[in-house]
Amino acid sequence: MKTRINYKTLYEDIIDDLYPDKLSFCEEILNKKELLVFDILELNKLLFGHEHQQNKTFNQKFKSYSKRDILHILDYQKRKKLNNSQLAKHFKLSRNTVSKWKHIYI
Repeated sequence: MKTRINYKTLYEDIIDDLYPDKLSFCEEILNKKELLVFDILELNKLLFGHEHQQNKTFNQKFKSYSKRDILHILDYQKRKKLNNSQLAKHFKLSRNTVSKWKHIYI
């Protein structure tokens, strides 16, 4: 059975132990019931700043999206009236990935 990481608890512990001064910046995100991939990326940026930017390209290869995240991205496309190329550029995805998701979920 595959277990999911509780990112909310993980980031709360990181903030408590290493960055208590940054709690006020992260509180709004941490108060959400469930964190999306985009929330996790935002927390990384807020907490780790420059280190996050250096690892961003490397980590791009290892991102995975839940069905909920994918539907959020596709909904964003619809609301902003973006084509696949624009959406892919905005979220740093490939056009093929966006096309595949649309084929599967829409």
